[in-house]
Amino acid sequence: MLRNRVSPSALACLLLLLIASPARGRYTLEQVMSSPFPSQLVAAKNGGRLAWVFNKRGVRNVWVADAPEFRARQVTQYTDDDGVEMSSLRITPDGQTVIFARGSETNSAGDVADPTSSVQQPRQEVWAVDVETSRSRLLGEMGCGHEGCEDIQISPEGLFAVWSARQQLWIAPISGATPAHRLTYARGDNAQPKWSPDGKQIAFVSDRGDHSFIGIYSFGRDTVRFLAPSVDRDSFPRWSLDGRQIVFIRAPGLKLKQPLIPITPVPWALWVADVTAGNARKIWQSTTDENGSLPRLTADASLRFVVGNRIVFASEQNGWNHLYSIAVTGGAAVALTPGNFDVKDVTLSADKTSIVYSSNQDDTDRRHIWRVPVTGGKPQPLTMGEGIEWEPLESGDGTYVFCLASGATIPAMPYRITNKGLEIIARETLPSDFPSAELVPPKQVIFDSADGISIHGQLFVPRGRPAAAPAVIFLHGGPIRQMMLGFHPRGYYHYAYAENQYLASLGFVVLSVNYRRGIMYGRAFREAANAGWRGASEYKDVVAAAKYLQSLPIVDPHKIGLWGGSYGGFLTALALARNSDLFAAGVDLHGVHDWPAFLRRPELQAAPDAAEAAKLAFESSPDASIVTWRSPVLLIHGDDDRNVAFNQTVDLVQRLREQHVPFEQLIFPDEIHSFLLWRSWIKAYSATADFFERTLKRGEKIATGEQVDSTRSPDIK
Repeated sequence: MLRNRVSPSALACLLLLLIASPARGRYTLEQVMSSPFPSQLVAAKNGGRLAWVFNKRGVRNVWVADAPEFRARQVTQYTDDDGVEMSSLRITPDGQTVIFARGSETNSAGDVADPTSSVQQPRQEVWAVDVETSRSRLLGEMGCGHEGCEDIQISPEGLFAVWSARQQLWIAPISGATPAHRLTYARGDNAQPKWSPDGKQIAFVSDRGDHSFIGIYSFGRDTVRFLAPSVDRDSFPRWSLDGRQIVFIRAPGLKLKQPLIPITPVPWALWVADVTAGNARKIWQSTTDENGSLPRLTADASLRFVVGNRIVFASEQNGWNHLYSIAVTGGAAVALTPGNFDVKDVTLSADKTSIVYSSNQDDTDRRHIWRVPVTGGKPQPLTMGEGIEWEPLESGDGTYVFCLASGATIPAMPYRITNKGLEIIARETLPSDFPSAELVPPKQVIFDSADGISIHGQLFVPRGRPAAAPAVIFLHGGPIRQMMLGFHPRGYYHYAYAENQYLASLGFVVLSVNYRRGIMYGRAFREAANAGWRGASEYKDVVAAAKYLQSLPIVDPHKIGLWGGSYGGFLTALALARNSDLFAAGVDLHGVHDWPAFLRRPELQAAPDAAEAAKLAFESSPDASIVTWRSPVLLIHGDDDRNVAFNQTVDLVQRLREQHVPFEQLIFPDEIHSFLLWRSWIKAYSATADFFERTLKRGEKIATGEQVDSTRSPDIK
């Protein structure tokens, strides 16, 4: 079934007037990937100052805009595509200083990534920059050890910053008057710092492996206190508005020698602790079935103390990710966002009386911004239409609401939400030659997999397609992701969407597939039975996508390729290995090829079904079907990948060689999973397009093991 939404979008109409586009006919990959990608919106508590990070062609900088005009200006002055990440952006309450981390997290060897292969050792550091003068100062080193671990917290009065580094809490004056110093020396991995409202204490999580505690550091004391310590795992501490209580999540401690194959629910509860006395009580308990498991996607962002001595939290107890509120004394929880949709981004209004959030309510394959009172009531949409909006944020005084937004042919930008619609901020940063008029709005398509599960996708049809053309399937990674009918909220997939548009401009029909295990279609879809290493049931959706394409008269049924990164790379390799009769070529970016490698940790080997699990995991891997792999593949990987080990590709290549499977390789020394250099993305995606041009359009033979010439550009045909 094909569903084509054609009503005009307010966002698209506005921006098409703002952006000059080249004449129809030809644009480059560099052009469609040239827009600055915005992220990490923050607002000063006092006044109307907004800040965010722009990544423009790999050059990352902080920008700000001030009420009421919100004219954007650049604060930091970095100039190079140097592969140095910028994360955990914060702004002081007075809006005068921005703080952020520069550099990647460390790998298992303790090294910060350096995709430029410099001879100088890189570091992950915390920096402060004065907004008005751009004067910068180093506050201290971070060097945290896993993806997304960067977490800088500014004290309420704006004088100090605290963060987690090398498993301890560190603190520095934002003025830079003295160097950062270690605040704690506690066993375990100590993280998630949260300042008390009066700035005199810091709550944090002390993770001890099979259990964890909520710790309290008090300035002026020499010891750390732990709230209601137990054998369970406590996390996500949040202070009450008066600083007298802390709410946290408690989940069971680690149970050893559990079977691996059955998915074990993770029930959890809300506990409230008296900070002075140190005792705690349970105020809410989840169910013990799978829907009662901890909603890890939004548990952190959703948990808040609000006015009326209430607590807001997320739960999937009805099969969808929703928000609830409950009195601090317990009792019945009030459903704030009922319905068959999922909530994603969550923020609290400045006066703490309402929640502003994004969801796909009434628009399954897009996201919009909504508001709901913390005591309950009918949610009100703040945005609608054919755009995509995410990361909502109120100004510190509650006067303004901001978000990031994009459209089918419009890249992501920051916006102010008004009664009249969306007002763009920083329009002058949009490249004058960005090819909006040349892009094709994808069409929503829904088709059934072999076992009856409905699968959503986005179909990109080349302009003026007169006859059957080669087609390409795109498979996102994660797998807890969702591709949408426009430029994506995450940088990785913002680029992937641009590549799909570019492939369509070359004449390929492109189908982006939201296979089972993705988000925004309910928990049952995300946690589908027999998926991943437990049976790869989601592969049925890939086959269904190919058959859907074969049913279209605009597709050549014998020339269907596929591509994807990470989990999408896994599914690409699995498709080529199992069905080279159906898939003519593929591009596998840093994919998983051997699931058993993820089950070889000592604690997992003690499971009673460890041998059975290893066998099932291998059968669910591309490696298991190498003997039937015949179609050519392009393998792309960075050898400092911290998500999917580089040896997954090294090992696969040896197996392909043994079977004489034609393959090419594009290897990036010292790059990580989500490439840090913009030029790495350009090389990878240029090689992808060129590979499909040669294999699907021209039918060229691929020499086994050839190194890709990444400087080559595909012909426009």
